[in-house]
Amino acid sequence: MEWFNNWINKLHETFIVGDRYMTLIEGFEKTLIITFGALIIGVIIGTIVAMIKVFAHNSPKSRILKVLDVIMNIYLTVIRGTPVVVQLLISFFIIFISAKDGTWVAMLTFGINSGAYVAETIRSGIMAIDPGQMEAGRSLGFSNIQTMWLIILPQAFKNILPAIGNEMIALLKETSVAGYVAVVDLTKAGNQIKNTTYDQINPILLVALVYLVMVMLFTWLIGLLERRLRKSER
Repeated sequence: MEWFNNWINKLHETFIVGDRYMTLIEGFEKTLIITFGALIIGVIIGTIVAMIKVFAHNSPKSRILKVLDVIMNIYLTVIRGTPVVVQLLISFFIIFISAKDGTWVAMLTFGINSGAYVAETIRSGIMAIDPGQMEAGRSLGFSNIQTMWLIILPQAFKNILPAIGNEMIALLKETSVAGYVAVVDLTKAGNQIKNTTYDQINPILLVALVYLVMVMLFTWLIGLLERRLRKSER
């Protein structure tokens, strides 16, 4: 049992002495803030991009929609074709060079990155809806945008909610690189404790355990949501 007592003492020296555990708690909070904030931004951007691409597909003669569709394609190509770490560095050190707090820069960057992937998910959800729904909305006197917003999107989001949940899990893990722009997230906090205490094992393992627990929790919640959605369809 001596090794166990030594391990407990090591944990105390690493996390309790100097209230270093508070650094992990604050990093955990920032990780959640960036994750959920980026998800909201990503869903908003993804919805706009998906709607533009669907309208452009349905109205190929519209010059405005054609131009917007080209712009959206450039956005998707650039964002999907470059690593999120590089996008983060560009945002912080080039675009928002005067930013003092990297948290909102990271949130915005991850949100823009997520929007490129969410857009295709939402677009596929919209395309899966019966085209007659759009015609029905138009026959009721709604415009294309009103029909999309009031009739099509609610049905599409119901089908893609599990996929949005999976995107949240992916975002959670991607935020671990936020430390590149001086954001003390969960990973950065663990690394700081490691460098301060010279404990090369426990901080890293604890950070990995926290991520694992969060992913397992979100996965369980997504599974619960999928089961409820299946029940509501019966």
